[in-house]
Amino acid sequence: MNSTRQAQYKAIAALLQEHYGYPEWRQHLPPIDELVSTILSQNTSDLNRDRGFDAIKARYPDWDSVRDAPTAELAEVIRPAGLAQQKAPRIQAALRYITETQGRITLDFLGDLPIDEAKAWLTAMNGIGPKTAAIILLFAFNREAFPVDTHVHRVTMRLGLIDEKTSADNAHAVLEAIVPSTDYYAAHLNIIRHGREVCKARKPLCAQCPLTAYCRYYQQNGESV
Repeated sequence: MNSTRQAQYKAIAALLQEHYGYPEWRQHLPPIDELVSTILSQNTSDLNRDRGFDAIKARYPDWDSVRDAPTAELAEVIRPAGLAQQKAPRIQAALRYITETQGRITLDFLGDLPIDEAKAWLTAMNGIGPKTAAIILLFAFNREAFPVDTHVHRVTMRLGLIDEKTSADNAHAVLEAIVPSTDYYAAHLNIIRHGREVCKARKPLCAQCPLTAYCRYYQQNGESV
């Protein structure tokens, strides 16, 4: 099954690259910044996440100050990101855990750990699941991790790269076995872009999609979509 889906992915990736290019890896944020930003991103828009993150940077001089701030105060600071009463203690708990285990607030050591150990270390923190761990490892370190967000989950399921009953959490391992590790960054960004611009949640623009020949959803629904 994997060999068939690997071949399907190869054809899909070529078409995505033709339409969107091949994004080269760059570090988006330093590791701790990526951790906090990703926690803020949970169940909100990118715009609100950035508002919350920028507010933290404007209010506190360093991550130690964020860790030690009154939780109610931090929640007010990140209120633009939504669910502040949940995210503030989650951020502080993560920063305390890192301090307790590493002696200071750093994730630099994750660059040297075997990838499975790095994932396990991150997901041992409360509120850090496979997606958050994969985002940190891929975007901050260029490690072999493939994040599955709502767009990636929807698009790869419609394409048939993952089964219809595969959860987003379980899809990480499935897609990591299908997508070449050297493609994780480009594939992640291109699939997200395709999900936002064409393969939309409510009304996918199948008539504009270059992937219909490889799409299970389109083959099943045809001209009705």
